[in-house]
Amino acid sequence: MKLVFATNNPNKLSEIQALVPQGIEILSLKEINCNEELPETNPTLEGNALQKAKYVYDNYGYNCFADDTGLEIEALNGEPGVYSARYAGEDCKAEDNMQKVLTKLENEENRNAKFRTVIALIIKGEENLFEGECNGKITKTKSGAEGFGYDPIFTPENYEITFAEMSKQEKGAISHRGRAVAKLVEFLK
Repeated sequence: MKLVFATNNPNKLSEIQALVPQGIEILSLKEINCNEELPETNPTLEGNALQKAKYVYDNYGYNCFADDTGLEIEALNGEPGVYSARYAGEDCKAEDNMQKVLTKLENEENRNAKFRTVIALIIKGEENLFEGECNGKITKTKSGAEGFGYDPIFTPENYEITFAEMSKQEKGAISHRGRAVAKLVEFLK
């Protein structure tokens, strides 16, 4: 089975490829000659994931899936949420986003947070949604060099290390994306 993963993020692509079993081939947007930015104008993770998947399905005709992920911080009323990738501004880097979070939480005792991923799958025009969550805490300082995004400042529940200190396999086994992908894979079987 071939599925397009509608993302331009190489880190997400390699993370997903490591999580799906043999027999499911994940194609990148580049491999189907989709070089444009995918639309993400919805105010919800579900809406954005569906919007990206529909765009690829409608314009390229491939069965595909897309995800959208948000970091939701309790003390910040769920921020950055759907705006996680651009929290510090339109052309910001992950470093800027992490710094903004750490600054906003500087004098905050409540560091509870969760990552939430929604995957939208479209096969033969039929839409399905799969969600994964991972609860944890925001650290006071960055730690680790693996992963991407907010990984250096997020420690999952029952762990003493950040996502950025875990291998791809360790993170994939417990992460929000890993849990959503497990539901996706189960459905595809």
